This record gives sequence, C-alpha cells and structure tokens, in this order.
Amino acid sequence: MKKNNISKPVTELQTQVDEWITEFGVRYFNELTNMAQLTEEVGEVARIISRKYGEQTEKESDKSLDLGEELADVLFVTLCLANQTGINLQDSFNNRMMKKGLRDKKRHFENSKLH
Repeated sequence: MKKNNISKPVTELQTQVDEWITEFGVRYFNELTNMAQLTEEVGEVARIISRKYGEQTEKESDKSLDLGEELADVLFVTLCLANQTGINLQDSFNNRMMKKGLRDKKRHFENSKLH
C-alpha cells in the first residue's frame, strides 16, 4: 500500500479505502454492520468531546483517547459506506457545499446568536 499523502481529494480517499479492504479486509462488512460501526465510532467521538470540552470529568482510561484518530475512524467507515453503495462522495460533498452556500449565504451573518 502506498504512503499516505498529506492532502487528498475524497475520491482518492475512497480508492485508498477500497484498496485497503481488498488487501487487508477481505471484503466490506454489509451496510447494516457498517452503519452500526459508524454509530459506535461517532459514540467514541462524543465520549471524548463530552469529557474534554463538556462538563463530564475525564476518566483515566479516556486520557489516552485521540480525537483525531476517532474522527478518522468515522471518516473510514463513511468512505466504506459510500464505496459499497456506489456514491461518489466528492461529488456529493461538492453539491452539498454549493447548496449550503446558496441557502446560508446571509443566514449565519444575520443570526444575532453568533455575534
């Protein structure tokens, strides 16, 4: 497997995940299993954030957890789901950003709660 680049488009990340699955993972878990995995990973992100930035105290076992690694796990499973359902996530992301830009052009600037 080739060394990771610092910056890659999402389509390249999808390809990298697919290559990893082929080389190490045998096959993709089914979509329902991956959805459960995604939920588990998001829960791990929530645990770190609630203890580090929220009001819960950090347990000794939480101190070694890395938010970046857990977010990367969320991204990995998301890329798996995109691959196995035939979604070009780069195109979907670009479309979403365009829609958000049109929808929210003034919305956040006009939100007094953000000032």
